[in-house]
Amino acid sequence: MKIQNPFRDLSKFEFILWIISVTVVTGSFLLVPVKDYLTLWASLIGVTALIFVAKGYVLGQVLTLIFAVFYGAISYHFTYYGEMITYLCMTAPIALASIVTWVRNPYKGSREVKVAHMGKMHIAIMWMLAFIVTAIFYFILKALGNANLLFSTISITTSFLASYLTMMRNPFYAIAYGANDIVLIVLWILATIENHAYFPMIICFVMFLINDVYGFINWQRMKKRQQA
Repeated sequence: MKIQNPFRDLSKFEFILWIISVTVVTGSFLLVPVKDYLTLWASLIGVTALIFVAKGYVLGQVLTLIFAVFYGAISYHFTYYGEMITYLCMTAPIALASIVTWVRNPYKGSREVKVAHMGKMHIAIMWMLAFIVTAIFYFILKALGNANLLFSTISITTSFLASYLTMMRNPFYAIAYGANDIVLIVLWILATIENHAYFPMIICFVMFLINDVYGFINWQRMKKRQQA
């Protein structure tokens, strides 16, 4: 079976965005005196995942699953137990479920996933689950002595919403991820104040935010094209 290069499907803009993201992340890593190669690999996998998620390719979800494992390990080292638990126990399993749902729902046999609509009932269930998950995780993190508890708790809510919407193949996944990116930028700024080795994580989530903005725009295009 011939294996096709997924990068060949990227538009000129998407390829440039990916190159810029990889370059900026790598450059930020080279600037810090103390090197943490795990943060570099996590960041590179993350920005690559987002460009394919933005295209609606299941490869993006596979890379998201890998990123979740790397990011969970990084969060553990800085006692961001909320991030660790969120990504290993919530984001990773939902990414796995998303792989299944995306594979089962291609758009006309292409690599692109079919964009789905969420009804009022699904939206109500999503917010109810988000509230329950956030409440449970808050008390767990408080008991564990999680660093920066407030922002970590907010991150749990935004991460759940983003993961749920991604699994449901809804364009607003990118808005939720964008909100999560902003929270994580704040979290890693606080971490970098204590350890400069985490500076690349700030840049990582800045690039994530830019990619998620593009993701929302492209999914709106996909939705209109598929409906037409």
